[in-house]
Amino acid sequence: MWPGGPVLICAILVLAGCDGPQSVLAPGGEDAFVLANLFWFLLAGAVVLWCAMNGLMFYVTRINPRELSERGAQALILWGGIAFPTVVLAGLLFYALSIMPEQRAEGDGGLRVEVTGEQWWWRVAYWPEGADEPIISANEVRLPAGSRSEITLEADKVIHSFWVPSLGGKSDMIPGRTNRMSLAPTVPGLYRGQCAEYCGESHAKMAFTAEVLTPEDFAAWLDAEAGPAVPPDTALAREGRAAFFAEGCGACHAIRGTPAHGRVGPDLTHLASRATLAAGTLPMTGEALARWITAPESVKPGALMPGYDHLPPERIAAMAAYLEGLE
Repeated sequence: MWPGGPVLICAILVLAGCDGPQSVLAPGGEDAFVLANLFWFLLAGAVVLWCAMNGLMFYVTRINPRELSERGAQALILWGGIAFPTVVLAGLLFYALSIMPEQRAEGDGGLRVEVTGEQWWWRVAYWPEGADEPIISANEVRLPAGSRSEITLEADKVIHSFWVPSLGGKSDMIPGRTNRMSLAPTVPGLYRGQCAEYCGESHAKMAFTAEVLTPEDFAAWLDAEAGPAVPPDTALAREGRAAFFAEGCGACHAIRGTPAHGRVGPDLTHLASRATLAAGTLPMTGEALARWITAPESVKPGALMPGYDHLPPERIAAMAAYLEGLE
């Protein structure tokens, strides 16, 4: 093999991590661009510092190894070990601190999104400008491109941390306290968010989809999201709807346009329009819905939803068909 082959392969593998829907180095918004630039700036500073210090050590130990006078040794320590690193690190710190206000910029007043960290899913409420009541959703965040949206963050019982690497920085969600941040996405597309603070058994399975839409598409989506659930259009789905209410699911979940008004679990009004099920854990398919209804604990340890493995498979399949039609 070519001697440089392993190094090239390792470099390719490392660079592969610089792209994707959950990469700080693949920015899709103004805030993420600032943070990506900060990374490259700090990296450049670290390289300069590393090369200078190691170059100096190489010079005095390999190229010109000689005994230094006391004055020369003191000068080397003062300028090479103290002054130069201090100047470089102070410059890097000043630059990093100078961008912090941008990460806490005010929203433009058009949209406010409330996100609450639950165990282990995300409660999401959209407040368009002038709205008297929110539009409730769960486990995904959709934002319009080209504007800065206000995001308020809360937590129910334990600390979480809201983070969409490709759109901006992270911010903690603390019970009893409301934190705020804002995001200004610029590139439409699908991104992945993740809880960045250990919150319990299913911390690793507490993800969410963040979708950036054009202003026109976002307005159309928000209008549809505010509407009631679509009535079931097949016999199997109607059977599933009856089973859903007979089993008491409406006590924990809300489905607008139906008698289900529960607030313990996620709002299911437009469940099937979401990209994933169970906060990024499963694909949104009928099979995944049936699996989740049967034994949620096996999918997400510590989930508060009870399992329905005592029901016949046919009844569970009907409930899954009903939920799969909630677009």
